[in-house]
Amino acid sequence: MSSEPLERIARNKNVARAAARQLSMEQLHKLAEVIDEVIAQKKDEELSRQQEEAQKERKLAEIREAINDAGLSLNDLVTEPPRRKRGRPPKNANKA
Repeated sequence: MSSEPLERIARNKNVARAAARQLSMEQLHKLAEVIDEVIAQKKDEELSRQQEEAQKERKLAEIREAINDAGLSLNDLVTEPPRRKRGRPPKNANKA
């Protein structure tokens, strides 16, 4: 299903009113219930995402602190510099 009509309705109150005129009161109440459920679900998803991000930040801070406490730096952990991926050579590379 394309979200274009829903986006159009959400952006413009007059468009929403026109769409609502085509529905019965029962359908409007059902639509309101569905939208409320979707909003609640989105809030829960956003809250869990924020909690996961906060947990990652805490773990990262703990790791950084442990590295500093051990007297190490990030350069000590990396044994060799990362290799660059080589792309395809230019077409005119052999002519020079």
